[in-house]
Amino acid sequence: MKNYKGKVVIVVNTATGCGFTPQYEDLEKIYEELHDKGLEILDIPCNQFAGQTPGTDKEVHQFCTLRYNTKFDQMHKSDVNGGNELPLYTYLKSRQGFKGFGKGVKAMAMSAMLKKIDPDYKKNTDIKWNFTKFVVDRKGNVVARFEPTDKMEAVRDCAASLL
Repeated sequence: MKNYKGKVVIVVNTATGCGFTPQYEDLEKIYEELHDKGLEILDIPCNQFAGQTPGTDKEVHQFCTLRYNTKFDQMHKSDVNGGNELPLYTYLKSRQGFKGFGKGVKAMAMSAMLKKIDPDYKKNTDIKWNFTKFVVDRKGNVVARFEPTDKMEAVRDCAASLL
């Protein structure tokens, strides 16, 4: 994270074959709008959720750049939960825990699905699914966590307010 010192950063675990994958388009729009003001986006592909990120790092990168014309930084495919999770995610989750999926059809669907996988999913800080986003301010404080069901406008507005 040294490379992002003094920047506002959105850290997001992504997938190429998920119902939330079109959020890449929104993320790129946010990046293009706010990058010159000090925003960075750190894309961390993850295959821990229903195997929705198959392929090599190179294949994932090609998918993102060709399909969504992404220009923000993309790391190698990594775990965000469990014994092999990136230390970055251990830190992010310790600062901003899970607060729910909000309201609406997608939120209800996510809750129903996760209850089948883990009846106590609400009680831990684990990343629940692809496209969970953390917003980190210029001083390294984790100021917000957005679940994949949250509106992308809220993510954008949060990041913009810190610039």
